[in-house]
Amino acid sequence: MAPTSAPRRTDDRPSSTAGAAPKPAPCTSEPRVSRPAPTGLWALIIAGGYAVGLAADAFGVPAPYLLSSLLVGAILALCGVVRDRLPTPANRASQALVGALMGSYLTTSALVSAAPVALPLTVVTAATIALSVAVAWFLARSGRISRPSAVLGMVPGGSAAIVSCADELNADVRLVAFTQYLRVGLVATTAPLAAHWMTSASLAAGDHPATGGGAGSGLLHVVAGPDQLTGLFTLAVIAVVGSWAGRRLRVPTPLLIGPMLVALVATLSSVVPGFAPAGVLRNAVFVLVGLDVGVRFTRRTFISMRRLLPLILVCMAVVCLGCAGLAWVFAGVTGTPITDAYLATTPGGINAVLATAVSSHAQVALVSTVQSLRLLMVILVTPVIVRLLASRWSKPVGVSDTQYNP
Repeated sequence: MAPTSAPRRTDDRPSSTAGAAPKPAPCTSEPRVSRPAPTGLWALIIAGGYAVGLAADAFGVPAPYLLSSLLVGAILALCGVVRDRLPTPANRASQALVGALMGSYLTTSALVSAAPVALPLTVVTAATIALSVAVAWFLARSGRISRPSAVLGMVPGGSAAIVSCADELNADVRLVAFTQYLRVGLVATTAPLAAHWMTSASLAAGDHPATGGGAGSGLLHVVAGPDQLTGLFTLAVIAVVGSWAGRRLRVPTPLLIGPMLVALVATLSSVVPGFAPAGVLRNAVFVLVGLDVGVRFTRRTFISMRRLLPLILVCMAVVCLGCAGLAWVFAGVTGTPITDAYLATTPGGINAVLATAVSSHAQVALVSTVQSLRLLMVILVTPVIVRLLASRWSKPVGVSDTQYNP
């Protein structure tokens, strides 16, 4: 009787008599994504940043709430305590409140006083952009960064908007974001110290800097006007309507510029009560601004960019020193106090610079006007510059920035 064949296996287990090794099962697990920090942890971090700011203020540290929260955020990010950005509602609220604060300083008298220096301001703004592009060209000459990535990383102003358009302009988004926020972090750290030194030098020389507006006193004094409830309601309306209008008008950094424009209209109309954030609320806004910058500097980011870090830092130092030189020239030509000129031209994030201007009692209207003008110019001309550079010097397709060598 002929032997019967073995029955066919109905399960998926490999046969022990198979000659070839079984194929490994395909990996279906999703990549690990860091869990967002819980709301309670963020509340503790924000409260801790405020507490450290109080201590720094007691010791006379310039821009204490901005600097202390920036350092707290950076330390927590480098230690791995937080691995994600500031919660979206807190980030949006801080931008809208900063925009409202900026608009509240743009009074009729402030704009009139800034009119005579409008031409020098425009020239300095254009020179700042030209300096940044020139340094970016040098950075790209190193052969490790493409020209679009170098230009987008070096131009000052509108960090969020610049990063968002990096993909469209064929730049490395991660590199552009790292360069932009590293510059913002460096300027936010050094600008308060430089402004404090300049203000002290001016006081020693007998000058008296202009105050930046009433800060208010007491825990319940959170807006500049005498009617706190009405002022808070007006501030909330300006933040919400301004954010909506900024998105609809598609202005750069809409959550900041939109409320600033609405607050400007409200300020010039002189029919609304004092709504500018003051006291505890303003300090809390500066804490959120500092944390938003600090938590971006994770250990993983620094490790991935360690090869490019020294060269990028040198280029940033050149841009910052060049802007300080432009501020010195602008101050000499127009008679503007050097602290105001420096803060107006420094290539840092507009949120951090405004916090420094308020803390150092600078002419916030002048600083806000120049920084906003440069932000708009950067957003308008940077894509054109990048496309011109890309059309003349293109990088081979498929080559990363770290491998690029023209």
